[in-house]
This record gives sequence, C-alpha cells and structure tokens, in this order.
Amino acid sequence: MSLPQVISSAVEQSLSKYLNTLVTIKETHPVSGGCINHTVGLTTNQGKFFLKYNDAKLYPEMFSKEAKGLSLLRSEDTINTPEVIDNQVSGNYSWLLLEHIESGPRKLNFWEDFGFRLSELHKITHDSFGLDHDNYIGSLVQHNDHHNNWTDFFIQQRLMPQIELANKNGLLNSEINNQFEHLFKRLPNIFPEESPALLHGDLWSGNFMVNNQDEVCLIDPAVYFGHREMELAFTKLFGGFENHFYEAYNENKPLEPGFIDRVDIYNLYPLLVHANLFGKSYLRPVRETINLYF
Repeated sequence: MSLPQVISSAVEQSLSKYLNTLVTIKETHPVSGGCINHTVGLTTNQGKFFLKYNDAKLYPEMFSKEAKGLSLLRSEDTINTPEVIDNQVSGNYSWLLLEHIESGPRKLNFWEDFGFRLSELHKITHDSFGLDHDNYIGSLVQHNDHHNNWTDFFIQQRLMPQIELANKNGLLNSEINNQFEHLFKRLPNIFPEESPALLHGDLWSGNFMVNNQDEVCLIDPAVYFGHREMELAFTKLFGGFENHFYEAYNENKPLEPGFIDRVDIYNLYPLLVHANLFGKSYLRPVRETINLYF
C-alpha cells in the first residue's frame, strides 16, 4: 500500500531526526487490526517501524492521547509497551509512529508472567481516580475528571456518558434508565474500597502482543487511574485469559473476596461502549446484569 505523500515525507523527517541519520521509507504494508485507523508497517533503510494514521478531523487528538497513555505505562517499567517515536498532524492527517514489535510464540510461563506484570502495574497509585486529561476508548471519548471516590467516578465518568449517548442514539428507554438510577444507589455497598491503580483501561485479547522475548506488550490503551478490579473484569468480557494469569496476579496482589460476583457490574461500561459503537445486541447482557439487582 502507498502512504499519502504528506505523511510519508513527515515520517521520514521525524525518523531522520530521531535516529540522527537520513531515513527513507523503502516499503509499506497494511497491518491487521486497524478497525478505526489505518495501520501500516514501515520498512526503512534503518529498520522497521509501525504507523497509525487517519483524517485529523475524525477523532481530534486521539493519537496524542494514545501517545501519552503509552508513555505513562512505559515510564513505570512494569510492563512492556511500544516506544512512542512521534505523533503529528500533517496536512489533513494525524499520525502516530511507534517502534516495531517483533512477534514471538507464547512460552510455558507466559500467562504467569503477564499476571505478575499487570499486578505490578496496578501497584502504581494516585491520590484520586481519573487522569489529567480525557482520552478515547475505541472511537468514543472517555472522560477522566478526578473523583476521590470510585463509585462516583464509575457513575459520573464511566456509566453516565455512555447512558446519555445511548439515549441520544435511541438505544435505551425510560424503564432501563430508571433501573440504572436504582442500581447507582446500591453501588457504594458493592465495590470494595481500594486505592486508585494505574490501568491500561481497555485490556482484552486484541490489545496485547507477545514479543520475540516471550514478554507481553500492551497496545491501544485507554489509560486512567481506576479500581483494579475494573481491569480484571474487562479481561473476562470476551472469554477471559488463562487461569494461570489470574492465579499469578492474585498471588502477588490478592483481590478482595467476591470479585467474581462484581465482574458483570464493572463490565456494564464496556458493554455500553460496544452498544454505542456497534448496536443493540450488546444491550441484552446490560439488562441481564441490572436485573440481578432488583
């Protein structure tokens, strides 16, 4: 595939500055997994790199915020993420340039190592839930205003924006809106108290890779400081990870009793996100979860 010339020129200039030598792009090829953005592998005279790009007007600042999230995760040195090389707006396009991650096979202790590394990431804390900027989950804006209380954050920054969007999209009715209001009153007695933890924020099987050293590498984050159970619940939404992952996590940073009973509550958020992105089929498990609390 060919890159728009304005991107190609800008990326070559950026890489030349980054590597302090003249860089030219020799070959480009599409990379699978880019359902929102164009994803491209670059082969240059100085090695391989990974590029995302899109119309700059579609998702304002998406790539700059993804770059911040990746850099924040990487700075804690607990779990791998691709190094951010640059992100810019060139002409009508915005783009994000990352190091190339060479894929490798999963070895026997991969899931144990992944669980341990994630538990170490979740030891990174903050004095409140949220982040100093909003970002994206998928193609939707994710709000991160700070709250001192997880329940307030979960309601105001996670559920309510998606409920409002779902109502705007004609997906909900007065009955389910009333059920949400009743559920909100019960949440303070459901969530265990925990300090805010640094989360990837969108952790499912499509958002991690295995590098050629058999180590996990997280991609496509929706970073914020939240309740760590939220992250682990998300991993169970589309089939879950191997049991060794959860065992290793729990051994290093034990969960409060009853976590498995809270999973569906946490996953109301990603299910609402998916309903707003992909349609009504994701509302059935939302209704089933809410009905459990009446």
